[in-house]
Amino acid sequence: MSTQLTLATGQYSDKGLKPVNQDFHGMLIPDGHQLTTKGAAIAMADGISSSEVSQVASEAAVAGFLNDYYSTPDSWPVKQSAERVLQATNAWLHAQTRQSQYRYDRDRGYLCTLSVLILKSASAYLFSVGDTRIYRVSGEHLEQLTTDHRLWLSQSESCLTRAMGMDHRLDLDCSVVSIQPGDVFVLTTDGIYDYLDGKSISQLIAEHARDLDRAARAISDAALAAGSDDNLSVQLVRVDAIATSRESTELHRALSELPFAPELAPGQLLDGYRIVRQIHASSRSHVFIATDIASNQTVAIKTPSMEFRHDAEYLEQFAAEEWIGRRINSPYVVRPFAPERQRSCVYLATELVDGCTLKQWMLDHPRPTLETVRALVEQIARGLRAFHRLAMVHQDLKPENILVDANDKVTLIDFGATRVTGLQEMHTADEDGLPRGAALYSAPETFLGEPASWLSDQYSLGVISYQLLTGQLPFGAEVPKIRSLRDQRRLTYQSARALRDDLPLWFDDAMARAVHPDPHRRYPALSEFLNDLRQPGSDWERRHRPPLMERHPVAFWQTLSALLFLALLMSLTTSF
Repeated sequence: MSTQLTLATGQYSDKGLKPVNQDFHGMLIPDGHQLTTKGAAIAMADGISSSEVSQVASEAAVAGFLNDYYSTPDSWPVKQSAERVLQATNAWLHAQTRQSQYRYDRDRGYLCTLSVLILKSASAYLFSVGDTRIYRVSGEHLEQLTTDHRLWLSQSESCLTRAMGMDHRLDLDCSVVSIQPGDVFVLTTDGIYDYLDGKSISQLIAEHARDLDRAARAISDAALAAGSDDNLSVQLVRVDAIATSRESTELHRALSELPFAPELAPGQLLDGYRIVRQIHASSRSHVFIATDIASNQTVAIKTPSMEFRHDAEYLEQFAAEEWIGRRINSPYVVRPFAPERQRSCVYLATELVDGCTLKQWMLDHPRPTLETVRALVEQIARGLRAFHRLAMVHQDLKPENILVDANDKVTLIDFGATRVTGLQEMHTADEDGLPRGAALYSAPETFLGEPASWLSDQYSLGVISYQLLTGQLPFGAEVPKIRSLRDQRRLTYQSARALRDDLPLWFDDAMARAVHPDPHRRYPALSEFLNDLRQPGSDWERRHRPPLMERHPVAFWQTLSALLFLALLMSLTTSF
């Protein structure tokens, strides 16, 4: 089986009987890792006849998408990348119309329909607005995979209800279908499908199966012969092979070709590094301090355990640390060192952080001040945001994976458990639904099989905040015992004020919300959590306002006495 997606393509476009071709089409099948992380993109746009600048909109929509989609982070999922690019393109087209002489007549402005097909791993992602269609060949017929956004006013008159550039907000259809080798996708404009039925198109594809460019032209010629008076555009994509195995990923292939690192000792040379000493050893990995001979810079060298040399999942997680590190640019996240250096074996080189783990820091500072804790938590949150902006979830935030230097500067390390949404699309079946991080810091929902999200990272940060102040965990050791929703609902937060009476009530309340067993009741943004650690939240006073009897006891009893007196008068009046 091929280890990567393999496609055969063909396309053709012609102005037909019209003076100008307002259709525009394009496709990009990248080489190397982007075919794995981003997939192949095929796009087709159709201008509207009432506009003299619609062909400009069509070209901008297609060319802009193909250029910008591959500029989005590799870690983003297809849907997030495509929607972000298409929303930006739509806003630009809408602005062009508003700034032109067509601002009061949008049907003459920068509008077009658009359909995009992205093939990644074993899935096809479809995005459409307007009436440019995407089909899949099904035997002798075509299966329409998109919905036309067109309103028919009569048998001969219709109007688009959605289009690129029609409004400042884009209402986009998105869907995902599985693909198999042999699948053929067809993208066409109405100049084709209004004049040829699915059976005719399928037959022409079958007749020219060895040359899809020729098949696309034959379909266009047939539509023209059938009476089409519109622009004619068609794109064909046949799936010859799909990437389904884990070995298809760039990460695993890079490591599978290298031997495991030998047992390292002080003074030993390894690819231009001189080993100084070992600083960490576990059943999964070994970490050494080393000196880069060329720059005389001190670095950390991490090698995997020989016990995992045949574990494909472990190898991919190990390689993912460098892949993730290259893409995150944050002073609070450790960076790889010299990633372009040729390796002779499997290891990871990173910048060395001169400090101790947060676990050791807590032992050395058993009762830190509120301001010290705030400063540490805010730095950890900034590091987490760098992950979340790239659609990554750390998943293993714990004191052992946080380094603190002599100036209390925080650095996050160890990304082996990080969930990268864009990479996860390539092998969703491999997810086991179990926590991948330390059990005592993993969010309750992950023990019920739910995938970790940024809200799970917020939970871990809340637990660390609580532990920094109290030395304890908010739910003790109960979270790893969760096996059902009932267990999750039974979790009871132990107030930090019971362990530290100098904590403000609103501060304790903020931590309780961050570690709430129900992820939907945590903060909608990390910034809100950080804000509530510095001052009471906007609704805190309302939720914790004492009753009237405590706030104004005299007024309370006066009011109650007056009400009782009125009630007595009413009863006496009724009796007479």
